[in-house]
Amino acid sequence: MNNIKPKIGILLGDPSGIGPELISKLLVEDELEKANVLVIGEKAILDKANKMTGRNPNLRFIDTIDEIKFDEETKFFLDITNGRNFIYEISRCSSESGQSVLNALNLALDLVKSKKIDAINFGPFNKTSMKLGGSKFEDELHLMAKKLEVENFFCEFNVIDNFWTARVTSHIPLSEVSKYIKKDNIIKPIKLINNAMKLNGIKTPRVAVQALNPHAEFGTEEEEEIIPAINDAKKQGINADGPLPCDTSFITAYKNKNHDCIVGMYHDALQSGLKAFGFDRGVTVQGGLPIPVTTPAHGTAFDIAGKNKANLEPTLQSFKIALTMAKNKRNDKN
Repeated sequence: MNNIKPKIGILLGDPSGIGPELISKLLVEDELEKANVLVIGEKAILDKANKMTGRNPNLRFIDTIDEIKFDEETKFFLDITNGRNFIYEISRCSSESGQSVLNALNLALDLVKSKKIDAINFGPFNKTSMKLGGSKFEDELHLMAKKLEVENFFCEFNVIDNFWTARVTSHIPLSEVSKYIKKDNIIKPIKLINNAMKLNGIKTPRVAVQALNPHAEFGTEEEEEIIPAINDAKKQGINADGPLPCDTSFITAYKNKNHDCIVGMYHDALQSGLKAFGFDRGVTVQGGLPIPVTTPAHGTAFDIAGKNKANLEPTLQSFKIALTMAKNKRNDKN
């Protein structure tokens, strides 16, 4: 009988941070029995993490992808050490740590392109280490989009308690935000988050849209760009609402449960509310890619790396979202 569980690739994250500890803890969770799991990384990194956490994940270690037989077992570890056996210094950015991440990530993306895995879930990366290791991209999302030849709009979603956020602009100076607040730019994340939430099981997402200006009135962008984008979304069958003033938007949408998600105009208008309500529960979903890709929303946490203090909950939630989206994506194709 064929094993039809989703195939999820799991990456250890930056070896100098808390990623390996989190994955060590994740791999013994019952939730993983609902998937076919392929961990990709260096065996010594996971061994060190297991020794620290006291966990002993039941994995079959392999050297090539051809050794996988998911009909017989559900959890494999693809060891990509290749004689590397580097001892990574804890709590420090380095080219070696970045290269370890890039080796695992690039292999996982190759497996996506060859349709060998249905989703990716990864421990936290460190952008500085990745750049030191040779990445030419501003972040992992842009690297993944390039590698997977993505031509459609893509953006990062942040999630707490299954409440999702997306933004029109991201890591740019505040002085430049207003020039990007155009109807065509606003409708893209509205459509993308609506489709992503459907894939995560919300049949008719209630999409809130933030204003740009205080009280949604001290400026022209709301009237000229944001409201027309909301109206256009409604014409396309999206349950969109707004614009909501930024200072009360999370009270209205999240705390009072009037919406399932928010699309904002700039980074801090969303992240401030999101982190205030659930910094310790956040998940990041890489939106617009051909498969679900998820990770905890926090970083590599060098301050607690190597101390067995990392909270598993965001990582576990990120795995659950990858699992749900992978299942629903496969069902949509059938």
